[in-house]
Amino acid sequence: MEGQQGHSEAIGIFDSGVGGLTVFRRIAERLPFESILYLGDTARVPYGTKSADTVIRYARGCARILMERGIKILVVACNTASSCALETLQEELDLPVIGVIEPGAAAAVRKTRNKKIGVIGTAGTIDSEAYPLAIRGIDPQMQVFCRACPLFVPLVEEGWTDGEVVREIARVYLAGMRDRGVDTLVLGCTHYPLLRDTIAGAMDPGVALVDSAEATAEVVAEVLNGMQTFAAEAQQPGYRFLVSDSPSSFAAVGRRFLGRDVGDVEWVDF
Repeated sequence: MEGQQGHSEAIGIFDSGVGGLTVFRRIAERLPFESILYLGDTARVPYGTKSADTVIRYARGCARILMERGIKILVVACNTASSCALETLQEELDLPVIGVIEPGAAAAVRKTRNKKIGVIGTAGTIDSEAYPLAIRGIDPQMQVFCRACPLFVPLVEEGWTDGEVVREIARVYLAGMRDRGVDTLVLGCTHYPLLRDTIAGAMDPGVALVDSAEATAEVVAEVLNGMQTFAAEAQQPGYRFLVSDSPSSFAAVGRRFLGRDVGDVEWVDF
């Protein structure tokens, strides 16, 4: 049963910035008694335009900060870091490390009816081909179509999640997905769930949208269950937020992702 083991260590989550708060939110909803320690590497955002070697170096730094604070599981909420650095972290760290790509890929395979899956994300995530590899690793018969949508992240961070300009950008980005007849679309960036309605409106009716954050929260619950390391149900969860630059900016933008005030944000240097 969840919550009977009483392990008080936090779930650690890191992302290049605020987008991973969509993953934080889903995990907090799925596991309401768990404490969560979140690190946004806002001094180095975005990861999506960086080389794989650079992303691995940044990911190691994020993991080190969280490990020093004491965590029982590490969630790499950034799609780019999941595609570039997940295997490295899994090999180097002595605790479970969960990314967002494998859970999202598995959810897409479960949902599709015609075996045509679209994936949208940052240039780094799309160039890595991590989603096609993960999806075809589950079912080689899947057809996977990918599209980088670089304008979506700055639009979300500026609060532009609706309106004719945003809808037109979405229509242009997603025209190829419609033409190819995909019936399932993976939101392969943690910012994109905030554009869910706009993205859905740019696709044909009935297209399933896959939010990797929801799928990742389920995997985290499964791993904690297997380890028997759930927090006690009577425990009041603690939520802490760390950033590498501008706590005030993170708090202001983060409210849109979390759906409530972030609270105190601590600056860390690494």
